[in-house]
Amino acid sequence: MKNLLFVGFASLVLLLGYSATSQNYNAFRPEGTGGEVMYGKTEDSLRAEFERKRLTWPPEAMFIRSFKYDRQLEVWVKGNISEPYKLFKTYKVCMQSGAMGPKRMEGDYQVPEGFYYINEFNPNSNYHLSLGLNYPNASDRILSDTLRPGSAIYIHGNCVSTGCIPIRDLPMEEVYVLAANVKMQGFQDFIPVHVFPVRYNNRKSLEYLNTQIKDNKYLQDFNKNIREAFDYFEQKKQLPIILVNQQGEYVYPGI
Repeated sequence: MKNLLFVGFASLVLLLGYSATSQNYNAFRPEGTGGEVMYGKTEDSLRAEFERKRLTWPPEAMFIRSFKYDRQLEVWVKGNISEPYKLFKTYKVCMQSGAMGPKRMEGDYQVPEGFYYINEFNPNSNYHLSLGLNYPNASDRILSDTLRPGSAIYIHGNCVSTGCIPIRDLPMEEVYVLAANVKMQGFQDFIPVHVFPVRYNNRKSLEYLNTQIKDNKYLQDFNKNIREAFDYFEQKKQLPIILVNQQGEYVYPGI
């Protein structure tokens, strides 16, 4: 148990950790008048859409799920930390590089698969706006190339990808401003991001995945492992506690 907690401590605290410390509003805002106007208009639009959907604005928590084959990025929110997540919106991922399977080295063009959190807000990105993911995470550091695991994985605007998750500029404005507002509430210090190869509950998607990995025992075991978190969220609309063992496998206490 000591080894499990030692390896997985960052996953537990940083995927689920909450902080009472609010953030500096200006740290998230783009530079220049145009950026200020965009931010304000997007915030107003989000507030109105939350009201139409009878969701609490601003939410206290946010969760992002992305599905590679389905080319979708979901945003879930909580008006209150204690309540279940509710789906706010599903965005189209406009381009994807790589294939089914996790990212394991620099330059493999793979979009990571697994469990991450937003560790960077870049309001002045070359790709309009961007949110950085903490790749490599605790599991990746065990299973990926030890010298060149890769880095700089983002959810961003524009429509290019060498391992990132692009959703074009206008959708990115919504996701970015929403994430910034969640951070500023101070209840959720780290916004979790789960990336899966497919929607496991979509028959066509699952059939595609099974065809792609039918001769790959490693990917079969990997998908069996990460699907546990997908199934748990589908049932509970809450996130499981996620740890990492010495073999780099995800472990879910309580499931």
